[in-house]
Amino acid sequence: MTTGYAVTGMTCGHCATSVTNELNRVPGVETVSVDVEGGTVTIGSTTALDDEAVRAAVDEAGYQLTGKI
Repeated sequence: MTTGYAVTGMTCGHCATSVTNELNRVPGVETVSVDVEGGTVTIGSTTALDDEAVRAAVDEAGYQLTGKI
């Protein structure tokens, strides 16, 4: 299952690494692909993701999840 999210505040490779590291801690997440320029994150998972857990992980990394894409 693949889910996309819009994330604001990312500007560089370090941002992508921070978001990826936090999202990899969310149960069910298998892959994370961050497009800094596009402001998107695509997550591959084994099951439907808990959107609040995803939001919390993005917040913990220091960025803002603004919705699904």
